Amino acid sequence: MTSRSRAAIQALCLVALGMLLIGIFPRATRFAEMAARELRYLWWLTLMIGVGIWLIWGYGRKPKE
Repeated sequence: MTSRSRAAIQALCLVALGMLLIGIFPRATRFAEMAARELRYLWWLTLMIGVGIWLIWGYGRKPKE
């Protein structure tokens, strides 16, 4: 499996997980809409998305030598 196909699979899984969570937790969708309108809540949403991306692609990766 090439790194490009692995990245595509990870991105697809991330999108599918997001859609699943939106379906299961409709309150989260309302929170995201409110966060987009209210700037004081937006940094929390950005932080959660950033940590999620870091956990998927960055955590546990060995540093290049």
